[in-house]
Amino acid sequence: MTEHETLVTQLTNEHKNVYEFVMNDIDSKGCELFFVYGYGGIDKTFVWRMLSSKIWSRCDIVLNVASSGITSLLLPGGKTTHSRFAIPLSLNEDSTCNTSQGNDLAELIIRSKLIIWETKHRKP
Repeated sequence: MTEHETLVTQLTNEHKNVYEFVMNDIDSKGCELFFVYGYGGIDKTFVWRMLSSKIWSRCDIVLNVASSGITSLLLPGGKTTHSRFAIPLSLNEDSTCNTSQGNDLAELIIRSKLIIWETKHRKP
């Protein structure tokens, strides 16, 4: 049994809804932005692992990034957003990402089927 097949057996109805909604958009070559909000402990990382394993099983690209280094370690193949997208750490009004049309990073982003960008929010 593949990792993806093992993960499928663990889906809750809520996980399955998110998973199917995102995969349907990818399969129809949509270009949607999804925002999944929830406090820690509701298994968002599980859903990210599920989506990533499915996309990778198709030999497609998914980029997993997180705002913090600790969080990026929880995502399969995860990196910090600053590292992956060449975002400068010190920002000012003239700051830009260190990428340009046609370079390797730009091509990677274009070829990606999904970018998962995990951020951490604190409870109010």
